[in-house]
Amino acid sequence: MYQQVRYLVFLKDVLILSVSTFGGPQAHIAYFLKILVQKRKYLSEEDLIEINSLCQVLPGPTSTQTLTAIGFKLGGPNLAYLTLLVWILPAVLIMIFAAVIMEIFQERNVSLSFTRFVPAMAVGFVSYAAYTMSIKSVHTRTGIVLMILAAVLSYFIRSPFFYPASLIVAGVITAFKYKAQPKEEKTPILIRWENFALWAGVLIVAATLGALTHNLPIRLFENFYRNGSLIFGGGQVLTPLLYTEFVELKHYLTSREFLSGYAIAQSIPGPVFSFSAYIGALTMKHSGIGGQFAGGLISAAGIFLPGTFLIFFLIRFWDSLKKYRAVRASLEGITAASAGLVAAAAVFLFQPLDNTFATYAFTVGTFVLLMFKRIPSGLIIILGLLLGYFL
Repeated sequence: MYQQVRYLVFLKDVLILSVSTFGGPQAHIAYFLKILVQKRKYLSEEDLIEINSLCQVLPGPTSTQTLTAIGFKLGGPNLAYLTLLVWILPAVLIMIFAAVIMEIFQERNVSLSFTRFVPAMAVGFVSYAAYTMSIKSVHTRTGIVLMILAAVLSYFIRSPFFYPASLIVAGVITAFKYKAQPKEEKTPILIRWENFALWAGVLIVAATLGALTHNLPIRLFENFYRNGSLIFGGGQVLTPLLYTEFVELKHYLTSREFLSGYAIAQSIPGPVFSFSAYIGALTMKHSGIGGQFAGGLISAAGIFLPGTFLIFFLIRFWDSLKKYRAVRASLEGITAASAGLVAAAAVFLFQPLDNTFATYAFTVGTFVLLMFKRIPSGLIIILGLLLGYFL
C-alpha cells in the first residue's frame, strides 16, 4: 500500500511538472531537480544528472526520457509508461486544439492576420536555441568545425536522412578523442535485448505497413517514429527535419502554419516534441475534427515511443557502458553538430518570410527578449499576437 501511495504522489508531481515547466530540456532539468530531488528525494542530484546524461546519448526527447527513466527506476515499466502519459498529455492536447482552431479559422475565412508576426518570432526562438546550444556545448576547435560543417551542409542537403547521419558521423569523429577522457575501471556489459527488439520491431512493422497500404495515419506514425528514433538534441534539432519533410517535400503544411505551431509549442509547458501532435492534426485536416485528434495522438505516440523503448533498453547496462571513454567522447561531436543544425534551421526558416522591417524587428526583438529579459516564452507569444491584432 505504501508503494502505491508513493507512486500516486510521484504521478501527481509529474502532472505538476507537465503544466509548469517551460523552456525545453535545459530548463526542465532545473524543475526536476527542485521537485524530484530536493522536495521529494526520489533520487539524488548525482543520479538525476547521470540519467540526464544517459538520455543525451540516446535519440529522442531528453527531458521526457529522463522523467520516464526515473519512473522506471522507482516502479518498473508500468509506472514508467504512466509517467510518460501524464507528462506528455497536457501539451499534446493543447497542440491538437491549436491545430483544430487553426483549421477552423482557415475554413471559415477568419482573418489570421493577428498571427502575422508569430512566424518571425518563431525564428527568433530557433535562433536563440542555436545560440544557447553553441555557447553551452561547443568549447573546442573540433566542435566548432563540426558545428559549422553541419550547418553549411544541412543548408544545401535538404534530406530527412541527413540530420541523423550528420549527428552519427560527428559523434564517431570525436569518439577518436577518447584519450582525453579520464579512465574508469570497466565492468562486463550484460545486455537484455527485449526493449531493443520492441523498438526495432515497431519501426520495421510501421515502415512495411506504410509502404504497403499508403494509409495516411500509418504513414504519420511511421514518419514520427522514424524521426523519434534518429534525432539527437531535442525539439530544436527536430524542427528542421520536420520542416523539410512536412512543408518542403510533402506540402502537408504551409510555412506559416508550421512556424505558428512551433511558436505555440515554445510557449506552452511540457515537452517541445508535442509539436508533432500539431503537425499530425493539421495533416489530417481533411478528415474532420475526429480525424485531427486521431492524427495528433498517432503522431505523438510515434515521436515519444522510440525514445522510451530505447531508454528502457539502455538504462539496464548504462553503469557499465558509461565507463568506456569513446562513448563519453562522442557526445562532443553530437552536441556540436546539433548546434549547427539548429543554426541552419534558423536561416532557412527565415527565408520564406516577407522581406519587411516588421519581420526583421520581431525576429531580432524575440531573440533579444529571450537573451536579456526573464520574460516567459508564453508572454512573448501573447504580446506578438496582441500586436498583430491591434497594428
